[in-house]
Amino acid sequence: MITEVTTQPFDGQKPGTSGLRKKVRVFQQAHYLENFVQSIFDSIGDISGQTLVVGGDGRYYNPEAIQIILKMAAGNGFSKVLVGRDGILSTPALSAVVRKHNAFGGIVLSASHNAAGPEEDFGIKYNIGNGGPAPEKITNAIYARTLAIDSYKTLEHADLDLHRLGNAMLGDMQIEIIDPVSDYADLMETLFDFDSIAALLPSSEFSMRFDAMNAVTGPYAKAILCDRLGAPQQTLMRCVPKDDFGGGHPDPNLVHAHDLVEVMNGSDAPNFGAASDGDGDRNMILGSGFYLNPCDSLAILAANATRVPGYRDGLSGLARSMPTSSAVDRVAAELEIPCFETPTGWKFFGNLLDADKITLCGEESFGTGSNHVREKDGLWAVLFWLNILAHRKQSLEQIAREHWQQYGRTFFTRHDYEALPTDQADSMMADLQQRLGGLAGSSVADQEVLSADNFSYTDPVDNSISSNQGVRVFVAGGGRIVYRLSGTGTEGATLRVYIESHQTDATLHDQDPQQALAALVESAREIIALQHHSGRLDPDVIT
Repeated sequence: MITEVTTQPFDGQKPGTSGLRKKVRVFQQAHYLENFVQSIFDSIGDISGQTLVVGGDGRYYNPEAIQIILKMAAGNGFSKVLVGRDGILSTPALSAVVRKHNAFGGIVLSASHNAAGPEEDFGIKYNIGNGGPAPEKITNAIYARTLAIDSYKTLEHADLDLHRLGNAMLGDMQIEIIDPVSDYADLMETLFDFDSIAALLPSSEFSMRFDAMNAVTGPYAKAILCDRLGAPQQTLMRCVPKDDFGGGHPDPNLVHAHDLVEVMNGSDAPNFGAASDGDGDRNMILGSGFYLNPCDSLAILAANATRVPGYRDGLSGLARSMPTSSAVDRVAAELEIPCFETPTGWKFFGNLLDADKITLCGEESFGTGSNHVREKDGLWAVLFWLNILAHRKQSLEQIAREHWQQYGRTFFTRHDYEALPTDQADSMMADLQQRLGGLAGSSVADQEVLSADNFSYTDPVDNSISSNQGVRVFVAGGGRIVYRLSGTGTEGATLRVYIESHQTDATLHDQDPQQALAALVESAREIIALQHHSGRLDPDVIT
């Protein structure tokens, strides 16, 4: 029986790139999740007779949330829902399923790389029919609806068994429980030279480690790397998904993926290492004793794309988020194709991909992707690298150094200052905004400032404008500093400071990035008056 439950409006969350993220305890409040799901259904158009895809990263509260969503989908008139077995679908896999089955849209249950568990984070977002995150006009409508909602619809029904593949009925709505890996793995096989990779992975001369960080990509890595490509089982690290991610922080960077980093820096290190995050859309790439910055990874993938079957005909264009280094811009210039600088958020790439203006894109926050789906894709990037390694028969470090020799090295780092009081962080950025006009022509910590602005983006497809996307400061010698407040956390604010400098002198390419950028780091702290506003100098995380 379909029931309409009376409820109260609530302040869900202001529009953002990551949907709604709160602590688990918040989502467990009476009607809280239901209100947000109903706000989605009320804001996306006529859903009667349509197909929805549902899945998540397996974090704590995923099973309960999925049962609620299925019953509400039935109550609101969907005719069919595709749901991953055990409620599992990585974010890129959900995008692939939406696209393959021409679904109306999908609901992703994840808080990405945030920690999981009863006292940790939970998240939900809506993806549209192209498989990508909802654009601002939809997220704005969802938010507005949360402020006025007074009821939600659901079907009174017992919970479904999601452990077995097959079909079931929920009222008049069909439920199809699908293998969470198969559609995605089949797509990967159309893009990459699996024969060449399969010859590389079991080779006695090559070894790798893949760290799923006890998150969603474990089953995907096992099915693709081991079952389809023949990699030995010892390739896999922490590939059993856990609802608390094993108590770790599933963010694939040098700090949180320390187990993999230790292996790759050991005396008997494998040739290649990679890690992915909580919902499977991020990646970190390592060689033996060698860390590859995500900005360089994007640039090298672009430079080598025609070596990969899915991209052998060339690239229509490239794109990077504004904080991402300009390394990929130089590849685009060499290839004589456009390179777009967008705000942070994968939905901005979606318009460019749908219009065939770009083929590859990426963010400095360990996210890379292409036109195969409309989300960043961690395991896709790993397979792309394996395809290049198999084709070039060189080490990761050799490939990177040859790239720097040709294009120069763009030194890059990101300093994160986490859990700042929100009012303090807002005040710091507001003060910087007021001083922007006076920065040009000044000298800060011996760095000459050439120009400064607050980045604004006009979408070349729909002409929409996104303003106040982060402060950019350009200094003499090709250096750049970017300041942004991040919205991916659930407590306080995180100030992210991005620093880059391009170096064409090959004799200086071996410098540690922190050493190469030391003067710019000092300038970055002084420009924003970090210690004055926050009493802090040292970042919580350096990548």
